[in-house]
Amino acid sequence: MEPSFRAPADRAPARSGIAERLAAMIRIPTVSAEREEGDGAPFTEFVRLLAELYPLLHEHLPCERFGEFGLVYTWQPATNSEADPVVLMAHYDVVPVAGQESSWAVPPFEGRIVDDEVWGRGALDDKGALCVLLDAVENLLAGDWSPPRPVLLCLGPDEEVHGTTGREIATELHARGVTPWLVLDEGGAIVDIPFPGVDGLFAMVGLAEKGVMSVELSTTGEGGHASAPNGLTAVGRLARAVSRVNRNPFDVRLPRTVSAMLAALAAHANRGPGRFYRLAAKAHWLTARLLLVGGSDGAALVRTSLAPTMLAGGSSANVLPSSATAMLNIRVNVGETTDGVLARLRQVIADPEVTVRMVEGDEPTPESSPDNAQFALIRAAVQTGYPGVATIPYLTTAATDARHWHRFAPAVYRFAPLQMDGGLRAGIHGSDERVAIDSLVRGERYYRAILKGLPA
Repeated sequence: MEPSFRAPADRAPARSGIAERLAAMIRIPTVSAEREEGDGAPFTEFVRLLAELYPLLHEHLPCERFGEFGLVYTWQPATNSEADPVVLMAHYDVVPVAGQESSWAVPPFEGRIVDDEVWGRGALDDKGALCVLLDAVENLLAGDWSPPRPVLLCLGPDEEVHGTTGREIATELHARGVTPWLVLDEGGAIVDIPFPGVDGLFAMVGLAEKGVMSVELSTTGEGGHASAPNGLTAVGRLARAVSRVNRNPFDVRLPRTVSAMLAALAAHANRGPGRFYRLAAKAHWLTARLLLVGGSDGAALVRTSLAPTMLAGGSSANVLPSSATAMLNIRVNVGETTDGVLARLRQVIADPEVTVRMVEGDEPTPESSPDNAQFALIRAAVQTGYPGVATIPYLTTAATDARHWHRFAPAVYRFAPLQMDGGLRAGIHGSDERVAIDSLVRGERYYRAILKGLPA
């Protein structure tokens, strides 16, 4: 059974202006893809802005740099503590908006506040979560409060480009003997769930995440004039390979986390669907196949997914291409491996002239427990920020920096305390990204409850 837990009430007023602070963050275009091309000025400016917005944090919490822009703030207890620390994470880089500007109702980097919402790139992913976290710390420092165990605030500058800073931070701190009691990063949120018979909002907390791979397919062919083709060209051979992997999806597998999600949903579903969810949580083979018919979201929970995202080949319409390449983006299901994925791709393509090469890859993570004190703390903190909203385990299908901690931390979770309906979620990496000010206020309460609820 999960331990019972009640977050301590914190009636201290939060300082005003949280929306304005997030808007100021949004106005600095910390696009990590552009920093890779040499433009680090926005990141320098953003680090300076944090010192301006959070003076108490910078006065009392030493900050260590990892790489050029990775930041780790250390908050020590007022009295010596041998307890394992807590790692609270966020990233401040954002994805580009190139090609989307005309589809935004509000320019993406103006940081406007419109109709009680803060608009702009990063409002939800992930500057909104970073803002409520740092606001909570600043407010607690203003009340002369200190945590009962060490707290590490780990802020990443390159999560959106699968950068190395998050891995570097986790690896180096582990080498120093840090084994966190709790790691908490982005991933889930306060959402409405598109499952039959389940209504209302839920706090979806990721217990694990799928692996991520970039795989290149490449081949060569005899060049020449296109007026005299001599059989299958390099482009044709590659197109056939891509067609084969699309026609042969990976096998289905139900992770324990998805089973736990269904069991939790059963308690909040209407009578008929609730009975089905209870049965589904136990009948793994059947449930995995039923989720496939629930659309792409359901299929992503039970199968390694594959998407060809880039194709290149040829130099002119009338020249036979001498080479061609394709890039596959693959999300590896829990219980599978990157090596197994590569082996299956080669088997399905069945063409020795096509080279299959992993460009980068991370294994799927272990599955953290929903039945421990750490998850109980998250659940209680949700009740502080969003009273009446149930907390549900789920599988994170995207990649986060938290994956680098799973090798040596037993309790790693993914949840940003912001409310996102379907329309708002569509703005993440898309157009019109925005967050409600009320959600920021509630998110700050959530993080204060997390910190004040930490055991000694």
